[in-house]
Amino acid sequence: MRLALPALGALVAEPLFLLADSAIVGRLGTPELAGLGIAATVLSTLVNVSIFLAYGTTAAVARMLGANDLSGALRSGIDGCWLAVLIGAGTLGVGWPLTPWVVERFNPAPDVAEHAETYLQISLLGIPFMLLVLAATGVLRGLQDTRTPLHVAACGAAGNVVLNIVLVHGFGLGIAGSAIGTVIAQAAMALVFIIVVSRAARRHGVSLGPRWNGVRRSFGAGIPLIIRTVAMRVALILTTVVATDLGTSELAAHQVAFTTWTLLALILDAIAIAAQALVGRALGADDVDEARSITRRMVQWGVLCGFALAVVVLAVGSLYAQLFTQDAEVRSLLVAALIVAAALQPLAGWVFVLDGVLIGAGDGRYLAWASVLSVAVFLPAALAVMLLDLSGTTGIVALWMAVGLWTLARLITLDLRERRGTWAITGAVR
Repeated sequence: MRLALPALGALVAEPLFLLADSAIVGRLGTPELAGLGIAATVLSTLVNVSIFLAYGTTAAVARMLGANDLSGALRSGIDGCWLAVLIGAGTLGVGWPLTPWVVERFNPAPDVAEHAETYLQISLLGIPFMLLVLAATGVLRGLQDTRTPLHVAACGAAGNVVLNIVLVHGFGLGIAGSAIGTVIAQAAMALVFIIVVSRAARRHGVSLGPRWNGVRRSFGAGIPLIIRTVAMRVALILTTVVATDLGTSELAAHQVAFTTWTLLALILDAIAIAAQALVGRALGADDVDEARSITRRMVQWGVLCGFALAVVVLAVGSLYAQLFTQDAEVRSLLVAALIVAAALQPLAGWVFVLDGVLIGAGDGRYLAWASVLSVAVFLPAALAVMLLDLSGTTGIVALWMAVGLWTLARLITLDLRERRGTWAITGAVR
């Protein structure tokens, strides 16, 4: 609980940014909200493909900490931070000129496309900062410190809301102001993390310069997690493509539902973060029994929290929808999607915890395979929604039922692995 509760604040930073942007931009109009939906999907994909910067770093640092090698743990974490800088710069350089092409792939209406391009191009400037935040957060989690990321994330989220309100409505910059405010908040968060990690490195005599062998090793270890995440993002992007095909109102509702789902997932993932850190440390200390005990406790907490979230979403769904739009049709579609999302929360809690346990154990290869398999189950169901030419409430519910099928497939593949126990390999480095 000491690790999980503070971890929640850092985990929800990005979806809170997007939810705040959705609430503020939604007041501008439905085309703006729909455009934000496309841009948010692309940005979430770019960030989540690099989530291994946080997850892989957490596991590596925790294992070394368990083996009583604090200097090695910091060195591994700094290598991950340098890797984040390189990936962020490369993503910005490639993504900026490709923005119109990427938005066009969603086939939105012309006015929606214009807003999506504006938000996406400006927001790409914040990608290097956000990836650095991921890597530095992973360093601190591995060191069993989740409070510092909580403080940084809370201040960043609050600052983002203030900046967006001022820039969007105060200065009249529209959707561009929302993107600018988010980039400024992300840059400030990255700066704070740089200061924190630098101070820890100096205290233990660890160089802040890049160690290229370590950077390459961090990237190599992250490749299976990249495959895992890319497969998952293919599924999530397809949900936006299908929602776009359903119509502008359906897309606007899906944008809010999707961001809400992400927020709920990360609330549950706070328990998985604790499992990552604790399992990694236990395996680094050659204590398999403790790692298995941690897994059982985390799964129990994950399912219980899933039930609690389901009750909350069902209770406040109608009022919640009113925060994002004045359009009655969009509100109705959003409530329908949220009902399905709520029903999936207990399963999601189980899935995310098992995912975190295997990440903490460094079982990336199996996670890559399992992710590809579960997405292969999901794709036909999602495409069927498009091919059947569904729309309105029927279409949005069918789409989210396909998400439910994907969640079930993930649970089956991960639970089979956990029961076999072959993931519990000990030592400072897997």
